[in-house]
Amino acid sequence: MSKLATPLAFVDLETTGTIATRDRITEIAIIRFDGEHIERWSQLINPETQIPPFVEQLTGISNAMVADQPLFAELAPQILAQLQGHMLVAHNARFDYGFLKNEFRRLEMSYRAPVLCTLKLSRKLFPQFVKHNLDSIIERHQIVVGERHRAMTDADALLQFWQALHQVPGEAALLAAVKELSSRPALPPHLDADIVDQLPKGYGVYLFYGENRLPIYVGKSNTLRQRVLSHFSADHALAKEMNISQQVRDIEWIECAGEIDALITEARLIKEKQPTLNRQLRRNSEFCSWRLSDLGSGLLQPQLVYGRDLDLGRQEQLYGLFKSGASAREFLLQAVKQYQLCAATLGLEKGGNGKPCFARQLKQCKGACVGQESALQHNLRLIEALAEMKLKAWPFAGPALLQEAGVYHVIEAWCYLGRAETLAQVPDLLASGKPRFDRDTYRILVKYLNRMQAYSV
Repeated sequence: MSKLATPLAFVDLETTGTIATRDRITEIAIIRFDGEHIERWSQLINPETQIPPFVEQLTGISNAMVADQPLFAELAPQILAQLQGHMLVAHNARFDYGFLKNEFRRLEMSYRAPVLCTLKLSRKLFPQFVKHNLDSIIERHQIVVGERHRAMTDADALLQFWQALHQVPGEAALLAAVKELSSRPALPPHLDADIVDQLPKGYGVYLFYGENRLPIYVGKSNTLRQRVLSHFSADHALAKEMNISQQVRDIEWIECAGEIDALITEARLIKEKQPTLNRQLRRNSEFCSWRLSDLGSGLLQPQLVYGRDLDLGRQEQLYGLFKSGASAREFLLQAVKQYQLCAATLGLEKGGNGKPCFARQLKQCKGACVGQESALQHNLRLIEALAEMKLKAWPFAGPALLQEAGVYHVIEAWCYLGRAETLAQVPDLLASGKPRFDRDTYRILVKYLNRMQAYSV
């Protein structure tokens, strides 16, 4: 049987869960193989945390079984010595490699190794089959195993799979496949490796899909190919990246003209697709703002107004894009404390009409409620407190164009009407009607309108 340049270490782990940065190893098996000699070693490990009941049922490893076993920290030097100088071979190797790297990292020890994933290897050598999980491989190649989901049993199944591959498809095809898999960027096991060659290098938005075309993540980048690959190179260290790697089955992308195009497209797709792992931009829920009004006394008072009732982008004296009335009120209460404003005068508590507010009794209000501070002084401090939240009014009489790398972004009152490849396409976008105001789009356009020149249609 031929030898690779690097001896192999067939590894299997049992763990308390699937997140390498949080969960811990409960059992490890290592079978070292140099093409001739085989050395086996396995050990139960105290994970220093509870094993969930469903994991106990799956693996047969109970909390009682590991209670008196050594910690990973005690075994680390021995484990590292066995792995060093070997190519790590595992099924869904990203999982096992990620757990080992995190266990060593907790001890401030470094572990790096070439990695071979037998799931990817099976996909590469037997593309005619749909399933490549370990049970399918065991059945397909008539591998003799003992109790599944125990580390040594599964590691031995991988060794037998490796040995079977020297017969079918044969040694030459096997070594060629290993060489190709080793030279490609690391990708999740269920993702078609050919997709890497198609990824564009410039601006774009990418969409990760899981099982049954479920959208799991949308992102954007000015170096799309590099950004997509970075998700997979960091998956051993970041729980989110590991989650993406385990779920992703397909990738789609949209090439963009530049950064504005990418940001707008990303925000739109997140709201349309509702991917499970995006948080901040998923919802375009109702929002509200503070509007300053003079109620007749000369004192300005903030009134809570909702986006559905406003012509946003054209109205002055609007402050904030709050997700709820509660968050708007919380912001104003903090401003009251910081700027010693009068909560009663602002309508946040009962009082006024010559009666001191609660803060005035504590000498924390300058006295607008009892006439000790002029309306002008109180108004100026209120405007100062709200200044950073003031919404920018639309600076054009009508729609405007923002040019970026040969395309035209058509905007009206901070609403994005679409992208025109030529000026001849602009009238159709204008005729399509103004869409609903979107606070994420507003924030993007305000930022870039200050940097780039726009002009009226």
